[in-house]
Amino acid sequence: MATVILLRHARSTANGSGVLAGRSLGVGLDERGQAQAAALVGRLKDVPVSAVVSSPLQRCEETLAPLLADRSLEAVAEPDLSEVDYGAWTGKALKDLLNEPLWAVVQQHPSAAVFPEGEGLAHVQARAVAAVRAHDARITEEHGPGAVWVLCSHGDVIKSILADALGVHLDGFQRIVVDPCSISVVQYTTTRPFVLRTNDNGGDLKGVVPVAPPQEEPSSDATVGGATGT
Repeated sequence: MATVILLRHARSTANGSGVLAGRSLGVGLDERGQAQAAALVGRLKDVPVSAVVSSPLQRCEETLAPLLADRSLEAVAEPDLSEVDYGAWTGKALKDLLNEPLWAVVQQHPSAAVFPEGEGLAHVQARAVAAVRAHDARITEEHGPGAVWVLCSHGDVIKSILADALGVHLDGFQRIVVDPCSISVVQYTTTRPFVLRTNDNGGDLKGVVPVAPPQEEPSSDATVGGATGT
């Protein structure tokens, strides 16, 4: 299967104001986020990106814009990679949500958390994992198992995908950190995913490009004793 770069959108105006933006319209990048988006072109310069899939929200579109222009690519909008529907929590300040009874559930038992008038985190993980696996299979078929593609989405969505890839129960996903414009990398295989990077904020990404011949299916076997670094 192909290798997917999980990109969280760059810092948004909501990130800077402490507001839970959710699916609110008109939430774009702040000045720092625009700089992060521009820097993606350099961060990924050694990575041959075959395809891009994105949440349809504005902050993801703005994050990808410099990269898409540089590579002459177009992103496929995927609604199932959109932000969590936080329902009645949408648009509220995080400090005002701390005393809500549901806050403790989100922190300690997120698989049981369902946002009022919104969706549950278990549903978020189910839709997101199904989407990433479906697009990975499609891109592998179109570009071969050596393909690398970019998925741009949101913090809790990416954390839920990483929890699945790591074999971690959703109740442990709050242990995973995904910063704005950070990169995590997963390679799916026939029997298991391999997590190659998490929350990378600026490292050399040449190492995520598969070394196997482009038409060779990556092995599903883990290296006994640990990876050799080749």
